[in-house]
Amino acid sequence: MQPNFKSFFLGGFECSTHKRADGIRLDLVGLTGHDVQAARDYALLAQHGLMAARDGVRWHLIEARRGAYDWSSLIPQLTAARANGVQVIWDLFHYGWPNGVDPWSASMVDRFAAFAAACAQQIAAEADGPPWFCAVNEISFLSWAGGDMGGMNPFGRGRGAELKRQLTRMAIAAIRAIRAVVPNARFITAEPLINILPQSAQDHHVRAAALYMESQFEAVDMLTGRKSPELGGSEDCLDVCGLNVYYNNQWIDHGQTMHLGDVRFQPLREQLARVYDRYHKPLLIAETGTEGVFRAAWLHYIADEAAFTRAAGIPLEGVCLYPILSHRGWDDQRHCPNGLFDGYTPDADRTAYQPLADELARQQALFARHGTPAPASI
Repeated sequence: MQPNFKSFFLGGFECSTHKRADGIRLDLVGLTGHDVQAARDYALLAQHGLMAARDGVRWHLIEARRGAYDWSSLIPQLTAARANGVQVIWDLFHYGWPNGVDPWSASMVDRFAAFAAACAQQIAAEADGPPWFCAVNEISFLSWAGGDMGGMNPFGRGRGAELKRQLTRMAIAAIRAIRAVVPNARFITAEPLINILPQSAQDHHVRAAALYMESQFEAVDMLTGRKSPELGGSEDCLDVCGLNVYYNNQWIDHGQTMHLGDVRFQPLREQLARVYDRYHKPLLIAETGTEGVFRAAWLHYIADEAAFTRAAGIPLEGVCLYPILSHRGWDDQRHCPNGLFDGYTPDADRTAYQPLADELARQQALFARHGTPAPASI
């Protein structure tokens, strides 16, 4: 089968645009300088063999006034990607929206759908093949952080289920609107992949953990019409099931995080198999990475698990290093050394973190040589 993406390893540009609880809007494309260094950034991806990427449009800049689209913030990214032959999966909604929009309203859904269709036409004009999109990034996370915990926009508490339905409605409407104008458009999800163990063997703890685990699939179930069909979801809303995998994605319910090396830590290959058994769609690790000196070791683990997964016949189509550029923390402005490239301000030089660059090159060689390389432990 022809792969969907131009390279198995992808690079992802952090593109969050949400507002924090203090009212400050973040714009990670701007804060990392990706907007002004897009040509250099995409050239670096190509130099490191990353011929596919995730990147994002910034709705709050493009449509500051309803129906009036200014594409000047997007054009440098589009031009840079095309010039370097890098295929891009475009995030249309990465946590943020224009000022003055009521995020709980039906008009939000309609406005986003119209925006998404207009974006798709701009992007499709620059794409060599079918354009790829993630309509709404991390529905599950935003529903929790912004709908239940009040930590980011829209600052709701106890409204996570309502927000999840609203975000899913937006995604479905956007997909329908895009396919009406760009019929060959393709879509991924980017949802957290988690594993939660019960506090104890008591029945009520086991049930609570099981319900929590099941909730990670709710957004994709709604998107594909398996749950809440009144929202309009269907199987054709999803081409590749994208999953976000981080070091802290496994924990004891209401307890401690389980890290790699803990005997209770579930291997990624088992988690991926569970998702594939549920949806029977090609898979993508849409985000993965960690900070500091652990970056190379984490990629080694992820690549080994990817090889096991592919050897089992599961169509895992890629691993996206995310973020590809280190950046400052959302809330505390600390330097987060989590990218392949450091240099996290608009005027900073990009420098590769060599241990991660070396591990990436090693893994690329293995996958190129064997197609589905045997993990080191076999």
